[in-house]
Amino acid sequence: MVSKVNVQDKFLQIIDYWNPRIGGELNDSYVKMAKIKGEFIWHHHDHEDEMFFVWKGRLLIRLRDGEIAVNEGEFVIMPKGVEH
Repeated sequence: MVSKVNVQDKFLQIIDYWNPRIGGELNDSYVKMAKIKGEFIWHHHDHEDEMFFVWKGRLLIRLRDGEIAVNEGEFVIMPKGVEH
């Protein structure tokens, strides 16, 4: 079945922070959506890349060798193994 997702409607359903929800599935991966606020612990993923798409607001991702500011309408892909 083919269906579309309204991103704004999905985000209106999320009322808490740091609790990703599945917005869709693509091949063997989930498209997860979350509201975030504040800082998160340093981590990395051994087996998968991670994409951060900013729908609203601004995200500052700290890396061991710098920072990446991601603004509304932008996304960044963290390759597997990269600590952030």
